[in-house]
Amino acid sequence: MIGIFDSGFGGLTVMKEYLKKYPEFDYMYLGDQANMPYGSHSKERLNKLVVQNVDFLVNKGCKLIIIACNTASADALRHVQNIYKGNPTILGVLVPAVENSLKETRFGNIGVIGTRGTINSNAYKREIEKYENDLYKPTDKRARESVKLYQQACPLLVPLVEEGLIKATVTRMILKNYLRPLKNAHIDTLILGCTHYPLLQKEITRIMGKNCKIISSAQAATYAIGSYFENHPDVLNLITRNGKRTYYTTDCPERFADLGKRFLGEVIVGEKVEI
Repeated sequence: MIGIFDSGFGGLTVMKEYLKKYPEFDYMYLGDQANMPYGSHSKERLNKLVVQNVDFLVNKGCKLIIIACNTASADALRHVQNIYKGNPTILGVLVPAVENSLKETRFGNIGVIGTRGTINSNAYKREIEKYENDLYKPTDKRARESVKLYQQACPLLVPLVEEGLIKATVTRMILKNYLRPLKNAHIDTLILGCTHYPLLQKEITRIMGKNCKIISSAQAATYAIGSYFENHPDVLNLITRNGKRTYYTTDCPERFADLGKRFLGEVIVGEKVEI
C-alpha cells in the first residue's frame, strides 16, 4: 500500500495523479487538518508532526510513503528518512519538481511560487544548486551559464482555493499581482511549489503565457516514480494491488469530504483519527 499525507487537502492533487497512473494500487491518505498550515510551525514541531504521520501510516501497513507537502518535503524529509533508513521508503514532492524544471528550462530563468513557509525555507534554491550541474544543459545561445531562480510567496492562494474561489475575479486579480514580478523577470519555467496550485493551473498558464513552461510538483512527483520503480523493483513488489482507497483526517471529516471532492474530483469519506 502507498501512504500519502499532507497538512490537509493539497496532497490529494498528488494522489489524483497517482490514481491516473496506477489505479490498481492500494492507497491510504492522511490529511493532518488539526495542525494545518505546516508553514506556521517551527522546524522542531514540523519534524515531530511528520514523524507522527509516518508512524501512523507505517502502523497501517504502508510500504511506500509520499510526503505530499512542499513545506514538509523542504524541512522534514531528510529528518524522517534518517529515522526510518529506507524501511519504509519515504519520498517527497520537491526534488522531482526541481529536476523537471532544470530539464525543461530554455534560458535558465526559473520561477517558483509557494507558501511563505516553503519560500522562506529556500529549499528550492538549495536543491536547484545541488542538481544544476548534472541536469541543466542549455541549448539556446541566449541561455544563462547558470540558473537564476526567482521566488514568490503567495500566502493568499491556499485559503482562496479552500474557499472554492478558484474562478473568482478576486483570485484572478491576486494571481496577476503575485505573478507580475515573475513575468517581468522573463522566466521561462514556473514551478507550482504547493499542491493546492494545480487547481489554479489553467489561470496561471493563461497569465504567464505560452512561452512559460508550468511544472506541477504533483505531476512531477508522479512522473518521477516510474523511474524510481524501475530502479527499485523491490519497493514496487511490496505494493498491494486491490484498488483500495482509504482516507483519514485529524480534524473535521465533513470539511475533509467537502474539500476532498474538489481536490480529487470524486466523492470521498474521511475517518477522523488521533495521531
